[in-house]
Amino acid sequence: MNKPNLLDAFNIERKVSDNKIITDYEIFPDKKLLDDLRTRIVENLIDKEMPEDKLLNEFINDEIDATIEGFDLSNLERSHLFNLIDNEINGYGPITELLEDKNITEIMVNAPNEIYIEIDGQLIKDESISFINDEHIIRTIQRLIEPLGRTIDATNPMVDARLLNGSRINAIIPPLSTKGPVITIRKFKESMTNIEDLLRVGSLTTSMARFLEAAVKGKLNIIVCGGTGSGKTTLLNILSSFISSHERIITIEDAAELRLNQEHVISLETRLTNYESDNEVTIRDLVRNSLRMRPDRIIVGEVRGKEAFDMLQAMNTGHDGSLTTLHANGPADALNRLETMVLLSGLEIPIKAIREYIVNAIDLVVNIERMNDGKRKITSISELEGFDEDQIKLKQIFGFKQNGLTENGEVDGEFTFSKATPMCYKKIISRGVAEITDLFPLKK
Repeated sequence: MNKPNLLDAFNIERKVSDNKIITDYEIFPDKKLLDDLRTRIVENLIDKEMPEDKLLNEFINDEIDATIEGFDLSNLERSHLFNLIDNEINGYGPITELLEDKNITEIMVNAPNEIYIEIDGQLIKDESISFINDEHIIRTIQRLIEPLGRTIDATNPMVDARLLNGSRINAIIPPLSTKGPVITIRKFKESMTNIEDLLRVGSLTTSMARFLEAAVKGKLNIIVCGGTGSGKTTLLNILSSFISSHERIITIEDAAELRLNQEHVISLETRLTNYESDNEVTIRDLVRNSLRMRPDRIIVGEVRGKEAFDMLQAMNTGHDGSLTTLHANGPADALNRLETMVLLSGLEIPIKAIREYIVNAIDLVVNIERMNDGKRKITSISELEGFDEDQIKLKQIFGFKQNGLTENGEVDGEFTFSKATPMCYKKIISRGVAEITDLFPLKK
């Protein structure tokens, strides 16, 4: 029987059909046998050291030969088995190909035989791959986080970190997860790196893109809000690209996902050393410290707690042009959540004073949504216009109105534009940004 070479090892061809991932043909009909053989080989390889006089692929082949002796396997089955073992040694087990596939934006491992992926905003169950058991999942987690100097076990049962390729990994195991070990990997989508990419996929209009660019260049303080997986970080990264290369930018994140190309960028990352949070360094700690670092711009990956007050304080004390994201279902909800976060800071401040603080600090709220068809759209760009009976008043400048769904299940709608000159426009013009004078001609 001819032995496959590593470079020629069989790779599963995946395709989407009826919201499921299927293989072109059944490679290994007896799944129980496949798992049994895979387990035996992996356990043997873990316990053995590779002889110095052997190449890696030769070593793998010999172990496979010894394990499958007596089993009648086809060349295709053997090649598939070889590929699985190669992924265990040189990759990240069953999810190796998923991590390499640029079309996949999210990987979710809920159980050994329950793996979901996100492609073009759609969740699909991948039935072509599986883990052997819970221990196999934990071993893969360890392989992923080991280069980061992190570990996961019963005393440290949760990890949230950035992989070396820029992807974000969250892993949680018992006793925190009652179902078993769970992995969630959000991949950094390199194809969405500039405003032209958002225009290409219909996330906004040219006028909206020009306005957002002018708003960043004009040093408006901006909050990007949206739900889980709506594209907040991607949009924040794109907005950050409009900042001048002459400015000193400090980014603050739980796991560094932003990819700024400017020369003068300082990236700060939180530290959670263990489950009990001993020696923890939070977003709030880093925001406070950044104020002593002479920043021109402060970009916080996401505010979700006490750091909201410190972020607003920075915006109110001369650090114009700050950017952040916030998990919310719309602009009004974002401001309500911001109020709640400030209250959590422990300061005894009247709610009216908090709202005044927010109005003085924030210029724009940009809402982005993942629509029913999986596509992302900026559904609102609103400015804070003051108060209406003690409530913060929002004025929408740009929006998106959904009319329904097409026969193909795609969202049918149109972008809207209020041509009334927004209050923030004068601030943009006063800072020497005149690229959008045709959108809002100043009244004489």
